[in-house]
Amino acid sequence: MKKVWSKKALVGLLALTAIFTVTACQSAPQAPPAPETSSASAFKQGVPGGIVVNTTKVSARVTAIDYAKREVTLQVAEGEPFTVKVGPAAVNFDQVKKGDLVNLTLTEEMVVTLDDAQAPQGQGSASMVALAPKGAQPGGLMAQTHQIVGTVTSIDLMKHTATLRFEDGTTKTFQVREDVDLGKHKAGERVVFRVTEMIALSIEKP
Repeated sequence: MKKVWSKKALVGLLALTAIFTVTACQSAPQAPPAPETSSASAFKQGVPGGIVVNTTKVSARVTAIDYAKREVTLQVAEGEPFTVKVGPAAVNFDQVKKGDLVNLTLTEEMVVTLDDAQAPQGQGSASMVALAPKGAQPGGLMAQTHQIVGTVTSIDLMKHTATLRFEDGTTKTFQVREDVDLGKHKAGERVVFRVTEMIALSIEKP
């Protein structure tokens, strides 16, 4: 599981600084901390939907850096070290030094609501990227929100499940919380899923 989260963290690093993996190299003298994960949820008794938030913190140690080639080698807690190339969007790349700790915090928030009249009729997404200004401590933040709307096609009272059809034609059956009275709901109701993914990057000096 830790390796999975490390790979996800690298995807966030790619999105923030236009990085791509190049090669592998020798091990770092000091390994970074292991990834940390946490999860929290909130819902109102008897009301369908709710909020689920998953947070993962991943760190990678800078073991080598080439400013001319804009390449940096990172070591995560598990797996082999890897070298990445940093794009021009990372304006504070010159401040990154060997031994620095690159910290990534990945937060995924999913909000599920039933028959939300304020929600648009279709699915869509919005994104935001904020990088530290030139000369500031290296870092950045990226956030992206996706919205998907499904329509209830059937309800199984015995199994306490609801089947939804999405705009792309796919269907999926969901287990509904026991405190929700499915007898009060019917086919045709809309379920709105809003998923926000946030990635925060910071550099910690030794």
